[in-house]
Parts: sequence; structure tokens; C-alpha cells
Amino acid sequence: MEPPSGPASRRHVPWNRLLLAVSLLTFWTPPTTAQPTIETVPLLAAEGSDVLLLAHNVTKNPLGYAWYRGERVDNTQLIGSCRVATNLTTKGPAHSGSETLYPNGTLLIQSVTQEDTGSYTLLVTKDDLQTERQTGHLHVHPVLPTPVITSNNSNPREHKDTVVLTCGPETQNTSYMWWISNQSLPKSTRLELSEDKRTLKVVTVTRKEKGPYVCETRNPVSISHSDPFTLDVLYPVVRPSLQASNITVPEHEGPVVLTCLTDETGVSIRWLFKGQSLLLAERMTLSSDSSTLTIDPVSREDAGGYQCEVSNRGNSSRSGPLRLRVTWRENARALRVGAITGIVIGVLLVLTLLAVLGCFIFLHRGNWPPASTSGRGPSGSSVSQASLPDARPPAPIYQELLHPDTDVYCNISHKADVGP
Repeated sequence: MEPPSGPASRRHVPWNRLLLAVSLLTFWTPPTTAQPTIETVPLLAAEGSDVLLLAHNVTKNPLGYAWYRGERVDNTQLIGSCRVATNLTTKGPAHSGSETLYPNGTLLIQSVTQEDTGSYTLLVTKDDLQTERQTGHLHVHPVLPTPVITSNNSNPREHKDTVVLTCGPETQNTSYMWWISNQSLPKSTRLELSEDKRTLKVVTVTRKEKGPYVCETRNPVSISHSDPFTLDVLYPVVRPSLQASNITVPEHEGPVVLTCLTDETGVSIRWLFKGQSLLLAERMTLSSDSSTLTIDPVSREDAGGYQCEVSNRGNSSRSGPLRLRVTWRENARALRVGAITGIVIGVLLVLTLLAVLGCFIFLHRGNWPPASTSGRGPSGSSVSQASLPDARPPAPIYQELLHPDTDVYCNISHKADVGP
């Protein structure tokens, strides 16, 4: 049998020929040349830091380098150029004073600002006078200042007022986040954030939302937090009550402890005595939160009504009065002595008046007219006082009192017995 005809043999290509074709194709493929690249170090540049623009894949043994501000080769935007052979650097019109060009093509920018943000172009001149160029980009981020929280109402009324908190200042490329009581914001229909999250609205605020609040600002190079901000929510104060360890105390004993009872927090406490602010004596001490008043020892001046008053910045309330009674042993004895003294003085006055009145009557009895003119002597004629021997007018009563040795006497007239 004869082998297959010619056409059938043309369907098989020898392996040696195929390998030769692949080798020739590989040999004649021109090599790829690496393009220069520019790396920014650090990648995220913070304002005030130093930044390097590094040139990679640059042609070996170049004649020189030149850096331009922007994306075009424009002599008016030339920062500087460097001739490698002589290491000679020339500054261009766009040189600001903070740039340094190194022989390896690296550009250093010191203390960058946001004005340094933009494009930078490297031009490499090769030894055959051909050029290569590559553009890099620098973005300078600001270092965020400490944010400050402001409020449209620093003393809102509970269940009535809506508060708007703002985190400032506003900066570009900055994200905002809020914290309350060291926790992220809870889900609540009364807490509303603006689209950029820089503003927080608290609808119909309650004391539970008083804070403290902290806002956080963040950009690629810095994070900053505000100082805590607390809302002073005004709410009605419940009336306190007053409690005493003893309400009846002997003088010079003690202590007596008065306690102001209240469930309110964040309030101040004031003490009153007989409706006026209490002036603390040396015998009185207050606790650190002013909720307890201690009197030791007790004096009679401490007797009276006591009250405590609790208050916040918008409201206050007083307790009912609690009366402290102070007893002392001298009270009953002093009463008895006073009563006895009064009685003795009264009796002496009455006796003195009676003695004076009796003496007055006795001394003036002789000057009174006779009780009757019908009495007659033996001859039937009346007998007068003037007819008696040695008759003298009686001395006034005050002379006897002033001069006890005055000869004061009484004249006695009587009827004479006359025989028929």
C-alpha cells in the first residue's frame, strides 16, 4: 500500500520549524522602556511638614533635570534646574525659597502649605539630548484645629425648647462625628444630624440629653476633639423636705442634725432661719453639698423655724418650716423668783398706802367740823375748839413724814359734866 498523497502530508507542521518562528519573533520584539514616575513622600502631606518628590526609572547618566510648577513645561513656571556633570543648580521664577533640587532629580519642599497643593512636572534631558517628562501631584492637608461646640440656647427649658449644636470651624475635606456621654449618638427621633454632620439638633430637650457632648473632626492627616459641652437644662424643682434628729433640745446640749431631703441632682442648697438666710455661727457646720446642717452645742438663740431651699439656674423651691425648740433649766426658777418678787412688791405698796391713808385720817380728824351743833354745856351754850386752852392748828401730814420729831397731836373735844 502506498502512503497517503501529498495534500494529507501538508496538514502537519514540523515542531522544529514552529520553535524557530517563536524564537525569531521574540528576538525581534523591541524591549519596553520603563517610564519615569514620581512618588510623593509622605503620601499624605500635612501642612507644615517636609515633602519629597522622588523620581524613579530615570534614564541613567542624564545631562540634567528641571522641575516645573504645573503640568506643562513653561519657563515662567520653572522652579529650578540642575546640570548633573557640574552639580550646578539654577533657581527659576517659580522658586519660593522652600524648594531644594538634588542631583538625582529629587525635589524637596520644606514646610509645605496648602498653597503648595498642585501638579509638579519633571523634565529629564538625556545624553542624546532627548527629553523625558513626568507629572506628579501633591495635596497638602491642613492640620485640624481643636473644634469648638456652640449652642443657640445654653439654658433650654425641659420639654419646651429645641437646641442646635454646631461643631466649628468648618473646613474642607473634613468629616464630623458626635459623642454624648462618651458614647456614639443613640438612635432617637429627637436627635437630628445635618447632611454634613456638622450640626446636631436636639428636639424638645430633656435633662437626659444634657450631655456632655463632644464633636470629632477628621481628615487624612489629623484627628481632633472638642472640649466637653454640657447643656444646662432648666426644669422645675420638686419641693424638698426637712428632717431633724431632734426638735426639742436642752440648751448647751447636742448635736442637732438638720437634713434637707431632695431627689434633684445638680442643684444648690441654701438654709434659712426665721425666713432669712442663715448666718452660720461657730457652733454650726454644713456638709460639703450643704444638704446637712449640724448645730453643736445648741443655744437658746437657735430656737425658731428652719427651712432649706433647693434651686437650679431657672427654678427654686423651699421646704416647709421645721421649728426647733430649745429648753433651759433656769426658766422655771426665774419664773418663780419673778412672781414672788412681784407679789412682795405689791403687798408692800398696799401696806404703805394703807399706812399713809390711816395716818392722814388720824391727823386731820381734829380739823373736821363737829358732827352736831346741838351739844351744849351746862349753861346751854355750845363749846368750841377755840375755847380750849393751848389750842394749836394741826401740822400737815407731809411734815410728819419729812420731820418725824414734829409735835403733832390731836385735839379732842367732849361735853363737860355740869350739875344742875
